[in-house]
This record gives sequence, C-alpha cells and structure tokens, in this order.
Amino acid sequence: MALKNNWSYPTAIRFGAGRISEIGEACVAAGIKKPLLVTDKGLAPMEITIRTLDLMDAAGFGRAMFSEVDANPTEINLEAGLKVYREGGHDGVIAFGGGSGLDLGKMVAFMAGQARGVWDYEDVGDWWTRADADAIAPIIAVPTTAGTGSEVGRASVLTNSQTHVKKIIFHPKVLPTVVICDPELTVGMPKHITAGTGLDAFAHCVEAFSSPHYHPMSQGIALEGMRLVIDYLPRAYADGSDIEARAQMMSAAAMGATAFQKGLGAIHAMSHPIGAVFNTHHGTTNAVCMPAVLDLNESVIRERFDRAAGYLRIDGGYEGFRSFVQEFNDSFAIPRKLSDMGVTADRVDDMVAMALEDPSCGGNPVTLTTENLRKLFEATV
Repeated sequence: MALKNNWSYPTAIRFGAGRISEIGEACVAAGIKKPLLVTDKGLAPMEITIRTLDLMDAAGFGRAMFSEVDANPTEINLEAGLKVYREGGHDGVIAFGGGSGLDLGKMVAFMAGQARGVWDYEDVGDWWTRADADAIAPIIAVPTTAGTGSEVGRASVLTNSQTHVKKIIFHPKVLPTVVICDPELTVGMPKHITAGTGLDAFAHCVEAFSSPHYHPMSQGIALEGMRLVIDYLPRAYADGSDIEARAQMMSAAAMGATAFQKGLGAIHAMSHPIGAVFNTHHGTTNAVCMPAVLDLNESVIRERFDRAAGYLRIDGGYEGFRSFVQEFNDSFAIPRKLSDMGVTADRVDDMVAMALEDPSCGGNPVTLTTENLRKLFEATV
C-alpha cells in the first residue's frame, strides 16, 4: 500500500515520499508569491534545505531564507525574522524544519502585520482575539522531523529571553494553509533525534488520551497515534532509511498535535520550564518525565489504559503499559534522570513555579499543586 494521499483534515496536507517537489504548487495554493523560508541554524546548510530552495527558485518563487533560529526560539529570533520578512517584501512563510523552525516560521507570518508585541497574544483566555486576523500571512509548513506536529498546530512556543519562560502563542489562523509531509526529508535524522522527536509524538498522544476534557475525536486519534509510535519508532530508529517507518512516524506526529487539542498535562508543564532553563531537547525531556507523571495520574487514568493496553498489544493493563513506557525509553538510550541531561536540583523551586503557570496544567487528570509538582521534579532530577 502506497503511503501517499491528500488530506483535508486538520488542514490541507500533501502526504507522501517525494512531495517536496510540489513546493511551488503549494505556494500557488496558499496564494503566496514571494515566500520566505524560515528554518533553524543547523538545517540551513543541509542538502534537504538547499534542494527545497532550488525547487522554490525553479518554480519562480525565489530562494529567500531566514535561519537565525535557536533550538528553543525566542522573541529575539522573531524580531530578526520579522526584519528580514518586512525588508524583503515577503507575503508568506514556508516554515521548514523541526519544532523550532516550524514554530518560529509560524510566528513570523502571524506577527508580520500585528500592532502589539508578541506576548500580548499569549494563550490566555481570549487574548488571541486581540490579533488582526486579516493581517496574518499564509503559512506553508514542511516538517523535517516526526515529533512536535507543529505543522498542524494553531500555536507556537516561544521562550522569553529575559525570564527564560516558555510561552504559548495561539491563534486559529496560525494553522498552516498547506502542509507538505514528505518522509524522505526525515531520513537523515540522527538516531538520538529520531528517538527524541518520536517520543515527543508519543507524549502528545499519551497526555491527550489521559486528559479529562471531553473530545472523543481527539481521544481516538491519540490512541491510534500511540500505536503507530509503538510499532514504527523502533524501525525508524534501527534503520533511518525505512521510508514506511518514517512515513508512519510523520503521521503519528501530526496525530499527536491534532489530539492534544483535548489537552496536555504535567509532562509538558514540566518540560517547558526545564527546556527554557536548561535548554534540553523537548521530546527527550518529555520521555524522561513520563513514568513519574503516569504514577501521579494512575488513580484517574488506570481504567482507560486498562482498555487501551489491549489495543496496543501490551499485556497487563495499566501496569503493563507503565512498565512498557520505561522499557521503551530504555530501548532508545533515553536517560532515566534529568540530571543526566544537565538539569540541577537547585532550580527545582523555580521550575515548580513556572510549571504551575504553564497552560498545560489544565489538562492533567490530577490537579497540579506546588506539592505534587515538587515531588515530580524531585523524582525525575
């Protein structure tokens, strides 16, 4: 069965190997005449990026690129990108890369025509209504990893360079107009990035499935997303050129981000401050935090994971799933402690306070408090 199709949910997605060749057609579909490709520093010189610029140029859309994007992008990166966008007279963005390139690219398109500063659009209440929706430029998203699912998300994560706090900026029109999911673009990912991004997708699905909010469509998507990661991440990790495994992981990543409309929880409430303070890899951080968070939430989520385990072909219900998660992490050489990633205990109080302010708190099955968050951080550091 060929893993190639066009999807209209959750947005227009051109899925399949080799479909980066359609970047020019995607610009036409999105109504973009002068795109700016936004990516990160590491991807900028790579062959997949140069080839994409060549395809853009050959189709008559130029080869403009902005790549001053950090691993955890900040408002400083955003301002630099906006300067290039405005001075270049661009009318749309091609957000290209992993979570950092996708998130920053989406924010350049979002902020290009806004009158307020970016923090005024944080995902708090109805702050998104402050934005001029008509001034948001069209976005084409091209993921080169299989993890964040930002290509189908309506928000971006930016780190405040002054406070080192990660903020979520939301608007419905931040959802890209067109997405190109080409698994060939992920073939060159190193093993540790394959693992970390894949486990990020897994965390999105696990937390969405655990969330107490009512959203049965997301619940179903989260369950199938977990299955895809369990079945195909080991294959992608073992053989980076396994196109079927890479394609299935791209699907799982998009599914995770679609599912977490239902909510995230303590895993992300922890990983956002950890990443902001210690600059750790987001997906790997999520993986380290997951076992302790499952333990915290066990009393509420046990029954639903008892049911899910059978579909996931895991024996032993909730306990079997909990054991599987640690074994799954171990199989990808994921550290068991955050201290192995450079996280130190002296910042626990700061991170607890930051976690309590994170929007992800609201989706955790067990209400998060200073006390139980401190225990979570102490158990993982």
